[in-house]
Amino acid sequence: MTTWLVCPANPGDGHAQHASAPWADQAAWLPSALATTNATVERSTRALMGTQVDMVAHGEQQHALQAAMAQAWQEMARLASLMTRYSPDSIVSRINRAAGVHAVSVPAEVMPVLRAGQKLAVQTQGAFDITVGSLKAWHFSEGQASLPTPQEIEAQRRLVGYRNLVLNERTGTAFLRQPGMALDLGGVAKLPILEAGMKMLQRHGVEHALLNGGGDVLIAGQLHGRAWRVGLRDPHAPERMLGMLELQGQAIVASSGDYERFFMVQGERQHHILNPATGRPTHGPHGVSLLARDAASVNGLGTAIMVMGSAGAAKLLQNRPEIQAALVAERDQSVWQTPGMTALLRPVV
Repeated sequence: MTTWLVCPANPGDGHAQHASAPWADQAAWLPSALATTNATVERSTRALMGTQVDMVAHGEQQHALQAAMAQAWQEMARLASLMTRYSPDSIVSRINRAAGVHAVSVPAEVMPVLRAGQKLAVQTQGAFDITVGSLKAWHFSEGQASLPTPQEIEAQRRLVGYRNLVLNERTGTAFLRQPGMALDLGGVAKLPILEAGMKMLQRHGVEHALLNGGGDVLIAGQLHGRAWRVGLRDPHAPERMLGMLELQGQAIVASSGDYERFFMVQGERQHHILNPATGRPTHGPHGVSLLARDAASVNGLGTAIMVMGSAGAAKLLQNRPEIQAALVAERDQSVWQTPGMTALLRPVV
C-alpha cells in the first residue's frame, strides 16, 4: 500500500506525483526539486525477489555512491538467490525437495529468516505461516492466472502447518516433516534482504538512501537536508493516496494489499495473500501499511494482519507502541489508524 516520492519534503508544496504498476509500486522522480543543490543523487532499478526494487543514494561523490550501490545490489541478489523458491539451486528449494526425507543444512544468513517466520507463526497462531508454499495450485502471473479446484486446495491445505517445520539450532538444519510440504519465504525474506542492502550502503559510507521493494520502503538520513516523502496508496483506488509520510533518520514502511496481484472470478477478487487455514485468499483488510524503525518489528506482520482482519490487528498492535499502522477495513472501506499514524500521515492535496 506504499509508493514513494524522491523529493525533499516541503511544507509549502501541496503537489505529489506517483505512479503504479501491476507488480510493484513505482517512484516519481522530481528533478526540479533537486536543482538547488550540488549534491549527487544516484538512482537505479532492478528486478529482484519477483518485484521491482528501486535504490536511491544521496551524497557528495558520484563515484563513491555508484560503487556502494553496486555492492548493495550484489549483496541483495546473493541473499535473494538463497531464499527464492523459484530457483532449483536455492536453499529453500533444497529444503522443499527433502520434505519428509531428511534435514537440510541452512546457511547462517537464512536461519534467522526461518526463525522469524516461525516466531510470527506462533505469535499469530498460524495466521502467518511460511509453509504456505504447499499451496502450489494458485498462480497469479499475467497470462497464467488460474483458480484451483476445491479438491486441489483442500489437498494442498492439509500440507500447510508451521509446526511441521523443524529448525535445529545446534546442527543448523531445517526439516519439513511431511512429503509435499514446501516453504515460501516471500512474506518474510524481502525486508531482511532490503535491510542488508541498506547496511551495505552504510558500510560504504552512504548516510542518505532509500530502498523500495514492492511497497516496502527503507529510508536512511535525509534528501538534501529534508525528509523523504512516502505516500500510502488507497487500495480501493491505487491511483490515489491516503496520505503522505515525511520520514528521516531510520524508518521502514512495510505494506501489504489485495490489489497488486489478483484476478477476478465471478465478481470476486482472487489475490495472492492466502489464508493458511483455508488455502484461499484472505478476506481481511484490503490494505495494511506499517511504520517502524527496524525491519524485525514489522517483518511478516502485514501479511498476518491481512489474514487476521481489522479486529485481530488492533489486538495484535495494542501493546506494540513502536509500530504505527493504517488499515483499510474489509467491510465498510473505512481507514483505521493508530494514534501515531494519525499524527504523522499528512493529507495529499
